[in-house]
Amino acid sequence: MKTLVTNSLAVFSVMLFGVISSAAADDAVVEAVEARKSGSEWTFSVTLRHGDTGWDDYADGWRVVTDDGTELGARTLFHPHVNEQPFTRSLSGVAIPHGTPSVFIEARTNIGRWGDVRFEVSLAD
Repeated sequence: MKTLVTNSLAVFSVMLFGVISSAAADDAVVEAVEARKSGSEWTFSVTLRHGDTGWDDYADGWRVVTDDGTELGARTLFHPHVNEQPFTRSLSGVAIPHGTPSVFIEARTNIGRWGDVRFEVSLAD
């Protein structure tokens, strides 16, 4: 009986470690950004890298934000890119407030977390 309790605790510990590990999974990384202005709107092509493992852990989006965190546009990624790393996706029609010198790109994973690192994009001509 004592062995059964010890084994149960070991199984619980492994399960708890798995939950903690997945909560601390790696962030998606913005590797490159191309910004193009057309008229009054911008198109952003963003290259991401993430250790996508499948539906349980993948980069599921990125967004364009101002310095104060105001979201100007977002691109949702609807599936994992396990065999396509890094990968680039674009978003058109982003309106940037006049006089904004730069914006930031933030990436997210499907565990519901925006990454800690922002990629700055200068909008100077």
